[in-house]
Amino acid sequence: MHVLVLGGTTEARRLAAALAARPGVRVTTSLAGRVTRPAALEGDVRIGGFGGVDGLAAWLREQEADAVVDATHPFAATISEHAVRAAAATGVPAVLLRRPGWRPEPGDRWHDAASLADAAALLPALGRRVFLTTGRLGLAAFADARAVPGLAELHFLVRSVEEPEPPLPRHTEVLLDRGPYTVEGETALLREHRVDVLVTKDSGGAATAAKLTAARALAVPVVVVRRPPPPEGATVLPDEASVLSHLAGVFGSGGRA
Repeated sequence: MHVLVLGGTTEARRLAAALAARPGVRVTTSLAGRVTRPAALEGDVRIGGFGGVDGLAAWLREQEADAVVDATHPFAATISEHAVRAAAATGVPAVLLRRPGWRPEPGDRWHDAASLADAAALLPALGRRVFLTTGRLGLAAFADARAVPGLAELHFLVRSVEEPEPPLPRHTEVLLDRGPYTVEGETALLREHRVDVLVTKDSGGAATAAKLTAARALAVPVVVVRRPPPPEGATVLPDEASVLSHLAGVFGSGGRA
């Protein structure tokens, strides 16, 4: 059986390793190519896009894939939509692996935002020193001072795995780092940089959740950008174990529908 894993996340790496260890299973992990030094992966690896729904469907046919697992970031809405549509077009079973989102706990001071632009609009009323942990893409929403009065006066600490792409906010300090992070380290960072508001996407998972615990302890408000909904009709599972169980059923039934 041949399984295509659309990856880049921690869950994708673990799933690829579990699949590669199973006799008779070939796994190919596809990466978008946005990170220049991705972590090592078990099985076959391909880099780059497919060329939309039609390109992905053609790849599934040519490579005789028996299942697709979309284990991309919860905010990678476009590839998730393409995966579901390409799978439907080819009759290849598909499943989305989505770690559960974060939930506020007592003491949290969360402010919901539907998008990065909505998050930027909230900031002038919440603080002047912003810790921005939404990744290196999409920072233009925080650089558009014309759209949000007072935004140009804020100071941004931007944390990213690689150098962010312009445009950037007027007052920006870039911190290149990769998780997982500790509560102690995040608490020290918030204090050192005198952060008074944190911005994050609702990525879920433990690797970057320490910042939320640190913000709670220091009473720092957090703007949480909510994740997009999964594509209509998609089978969504929360972890690798449930995906492996689901695939066992697919393989038992002969793969393609």
